[in-house]
Amino acid sequence: MTDSIMSKAATMEIPINSNGDTGTLPEDDSLEQAAKLQWSLDEKDLQQVMVSGPNLNETSIVSGGYGGTAEGIIPTSSIKGSSMHHSSSSSSMATDEATRGVAVEKLETVKKWGLNTYKCTKQMISERFGRGSRTVDMELEAQIEVLRDTKRKYESVLRLARALTNHFYNMVQTQHALGDTFADLSQKSPELRDEFGYNAETQKLLCKNGETLLGAINFFVSSINTLVNKTMEDTLMTIKMYEGARLEFDAYRADLEELSLGPRDAVAMARIDAAQQQYQIQKDKYERLRSDVIIKLKFLEENKVKVMHKQLLLFHNAISAYFAGNQQQLEQTLKQFNIKLKPPGDDKPSWLEEQ
Repeated sequence: MTDSIMSKAATMEIPINSNGDTGTLPEDDSLEQAAKLQWSLDEKDLQQVMVSGPNLNETSIVSGGYGGTAEGIIPTSSIKGSSMHHSSSSSSMATDEATRGVAVEKLETVKKWGLNTYKCTKQMISERFGRGSRTVDMELEAQIEVLRDTKRKYESVLRLARALTNHFYNMVQTQHALGDTFADLSQKSPELRDEFGYNAETQKLLCKNGETLLGAINFFVSSINTLVNKTMEDTLMTIKMYEGARLEFDAYRADLEELSLGPRDAVAMARIDAAQQQYQIQKDKYERLRSDVIIKLKFLEENKVKVMHKQLLLFHNAISAYFAGNQQQLEQTLKQFNIKLKPPGDDKPSWLEEQ
């Protein structure tokens, strides 16, 4: 900075009078004082740098040469900040692009869903008011209707069988309590000991046979419940998917037919080609689900006959043996169908008590 002041003093204009002598400058004293002051300040700065070292955060890069103006000074802190800002902005741009891509994909999905829903709703309304045509498989539709009717009737059988189980369980519990009361009275009434004793034994025997019959009815109810609420329900779910595919197929078929009746320019032909592709996709889906329904209906019928043949035979033999008082035949019936009996003397509650 001292050199700068000296340079300024050296290049300052020196006035010359008419005789060629230099005039006195009123600024000489002020320049000398400023030079002395600047020299003392430079000595202090130099001592501070030697003691504490340079401050890199305040380091400047000077452009335009030594002694240039301050317009070319670029602080190094601004260089660091600009590089960090550039990296953060680039990562922010990448994140924005990824978010924008996800949003566009979701918007496209919603658009397709909305278009498909509109076509299917339009087709459904047209069929309901008799204005549109629908694809009908008469044989398959008849089998589906038979299945639904069979399910309703089997649900009725299941509901009645459960009611019978509850009532019969209450009767067995009443017989058990009555037998205990008769046995107690036979001990406290010597004059009627034999009569109370006979009735107590009879009620205990009926109670034992009743619990055996409850095991058979419970097995019957469990098997019917599996058939109705699992096997039949699974087939009906496939039928529901088939009916939805049929509606979509007819909706896209009607859309293709409508476009085929319109103009045949370039734009229309492109739309017809796109509609033809969607029609083929829906047709393949419809035919695949139709085949699945036919196969499931076939296997369901075979399984239903097999299960009901076994369960109806069990129910008949168990009920007949119980009301005939044939304890041996009743126990043999349960063994025939692999139903485990409650061991004698087992104090565990029955299956209804556990529930």
